[in-house]
Amino acid sequence: MKADASPAWCARLLAEFTDADARARALAGTLTPEQLNWTPRQDAWSVGQCLEHLAIANELYIDAIEATLTENLGAHPVQEITLGRPSRWFIRNYIEPSAQTKRATAPGKIRPAATVGQNVLDRFLRSNERIRAIARRAADYDVNRIRFKNPFVPIIRFTIGTGFEILSRHQARHLLQAERVKSAAESRAASEHRPLPAR
Repeated sequence: MKADASPAWCARLLAEFTDADARARALAGTLTPEQLNWTPRQDAWSVGQCLEHLAIANELYIDAIEATLTENLGAHPVQEITLGRPSRWFIRNYIEPSAQTKRATAPGKIRPAATVGQNVLDRFLRSNERIRAIARRAADYDVNRIRFKNPFVPIIRFTIGTGFEILSRHQARHLLQAERVKSAAESRAASEHRPLPAR
């Protein structure tokens, strides 16, 4: 589908993933390995771990979505993604960056390593480029009808529209988490270099 003919959902999500790229570059583009792996406490993730978690989740989800799009499907594009009630509940309770979002242990498949290498930013950016490419392909189809196998719970099948929404909101959640970690690190560094008060 030509860019100027993209449905509204596709244009919106392409912009959201591009914005996520900019946030990730601002977060990690100048960090040293030590800064990338710094955590505010033992049970918290570092900036690098947040990005690795997102990159792995992106790769698994987009593999599953792309596998569905390789099948012989009729072309019936839609302008907007329509989320069903179970999908809305799942996103609201487990995915969105919100005070109401429930904390859950990440599945083993997408749990980041204890120490993350500096290539993690490039990996995240590559995964988002692939998401955008698959979203452009999916724009030719009814993303509210075609379903893909959930890579974590195979018996659950989301629509591919729901899959793209999950990816975008999942990124928003963990990029916000990483931004808070970086802010905490900067505050700590500033306090450690604060001049002593005058006597």
